[in-house]
Amino acid sequence: MLPLVLSTLLIANSFATHPPIDDDKLAKKARKIHQRILTLDTHADAPINMQRPGFDVGVTHDTKKDQSQIDFPRMKAGGMDAMFFAVYTSQGPRTDAGHAEAKRNALNQFDLIHQALKKYPNLAELASTPADAYRIQKAGKRAVFIGMENGYPVGNDLSMLKTYYDLGARYITLTHFANNLIGDSSTDPDGPMYGGLSDFGKKVVVEMNRLGILIDVSHVADSTFYDALALSKAPVIASHSNCRALCDFPRNMTDDMIRAIAAKGGVVQVNFVSDYLKKPSDAHRAAKTKIRMARVGKVATPELEARIAAQSDSVSKAYASERASLSDIADHIDHIVKLVGIDHVGIGSDFDGGGGVNGLEDVSQIENLTAELLRRQYSEADIAKIWGGNLLRVLGQAKVDLN
Repeated sequence: MLPLVLSTLLIANSFATHPPIDDDKLAKKARKIHQRILTLDTHADAPINMQRPGFDVGVTHDTKKDQSQIDFPRMKAGGMDAMFFAVYTSQGPRTDAGHAEAKRNALNQFDLIHQALKKYPNLAELASTPADAYRIQKAGKRAVFIGMENGYPVGNDLSMLKTYYDLGARYITLTHFANNLIGDSSTDPDGPMYGGLSDFGKKVVVEMNRLGILIDVSHVADSTFYDALALSKAPVIASHSNCRALCDFPRNMTDDMIRAIAAKGGVVQVNFVSDYLKKPSDAHRAAKTKIRMARVGKVATPELEARIAAQSDSVSKAYASERASLSDIADHIDHIVKLVGIDHVGIGSDFDGGGGVNGLEDVSQIENLTAELLRRQYSEADIAKIWGGNLLRVLGQAKVDLN
């Protein structure tokens, strides 16, 4: 392995000195690479659509008409071998009733994923280890891992971690847009509650290490990030986060945070949400923030979801000119590689949860990103690491012997 400084210099120089390659050649080369490597996305919000009446993840959907970016046929068409389907719960009331509803919601999503895999055994299969992913890929099927976005459904019951692990959860994003009983969020409108992890949250981190659930620091406050990083005996991941140096937003990672994740052997998975890639105007940011926070502290209802969907569509149309592009995703990947090397970056698209840019609208188009990486002189070995190798290495280190 090349020393990091030399490796970084070689990569930087190659970006500057190599001429552009013909787009058709790039596309063909990208397709062949996807046939050889294992591709993995750590953050796919497919269960959001799977909860819609009549939605079937086993058939092809239209991205615009159906407001869907993921299904098994489009995964195959795009050369996407594996995805972490996110069991996502918005942050509701921090009450016994709120936690009971969050658990019910989470368990229902696990059940929907398992039902879909049972319905389509020839298309996809549950994966829980790196070996599973490679075995399922070799069989020509899609590997579905499960992650949990927001530790809210844990409530104050540590034993729920084992329940979720047994159902397939292999990472948990500690917080979401607001604080929970585990720790402080990066975006809670009321500010911090604990100054990092709560006392209960510290127990959660230890138990996740014991079970083999990766600690995901996307969405957490900087103080929570550093608490979790210091306490965890295993590498941590940011399952869907970008670089604050390129897009100044508290959901993104500072350069020091990226270096700290890498120093512990972890990985930052670059996200496809436009306003985490490219800083929007103040008016656009304010409109998007209002929509994101609309669920916080509220019980989800069909009326609330319909209202949020309508507002999101309106805002997207009003600010279409500010939307990020494929090149912006690659810029964030470049930045992480230049900071910490090729071994600590990956992909966490956030498809079906707000991800998607000009040139990359759904999972069937992911080869476009590989073509862009080829244009920037990344090798096939580098691309294999970005598209899953790095994350699978870290997943293999999630379980820690605490004795």
